[in-house]
Amino acid sequence: MKHYSYCIIFLLILLSGCNRHEQKAKAFVSQKPAAILSAQKPRKSRPARMLDSLGMVNIAEADSTIVISLMYSRPDNFTGKVLYHELKEAYLHPKAARALLKAQRLLRKLHPDYRLIVYDAARPLSIQREMWNVVKGTSRNIYVSNPAHGGGLHNYGLAVDISIIGGNGNPLDMGTPVDFMGKASHITNEQELVHKNIITKQALIHRLLLRHVMRQAGFHPLPTEWWHFNYCSRKVARKYYKLIP
Repeated sequence: MKHYSYCIIFLLILLSGCNRHEQKAKAFVSQKPAAILSAQKPRKSRPARMLDSLGMVNIAEADSTIVISLMYSRPDNFTGKVLYHELKEAYLHPKAARALLKAQRLLRKLHPDYRLIVYDAARPLSIQREMWNVVKGTSRNIYVSNPAHGGGLHNYGLAVDISIIGGNGNPLDMGTPVDFMGKASHITNEQELVHKNIITKQALIHRLLLRHVMRQAGFHPLPTEWWHFNYCSRKVARKYYKLIP
């Protein structure tokens, strides 16, 4: 009789252990899909995958402290319409990307609470054609590179449209909005712009700060656009680098 009791106790213990293992197995199976989903990265857009294949560098992946706000993915640009229907990421050629990261470090060293904000970077030539069609035959054509002549530095991933975000999270006053096509955006006679109250003295100080860090990092400003910086000349780009189709 005692032997029979021991057998019953043993079976109960065995069944209890099996139940615990079964519960753990079920819990693992139910949690596994969630764990897999959380580990998956969001799928990149088609243009982003194309730029990846060309060896371009995703700026946000290289330095997450740089703010990305592509103005051609919204209608508030000089064309008045969305041009980047899929592209949400900002890319540059590796050399230009390294220089941009250096500019960010220089800026943060001077002003720890400031950050660069990128409004445009690598731009497909197909988008350049759309931009050109908006300005061709008008006085504004000086602000857009003619794609028939090889496009501009954006089309090689060697130019960036950029400004500075202040400590309050807002862009610093630069005198005009980004993409403003007019003399107030030019950097060739800024003292006169201040003298005529077209831009403020503080806006000029902000522009000079932006040009300082970008020049120190290896970029060159564009005379007609305070926000535009080239990594090299068009001649060099056309000789040594490839266009983004």
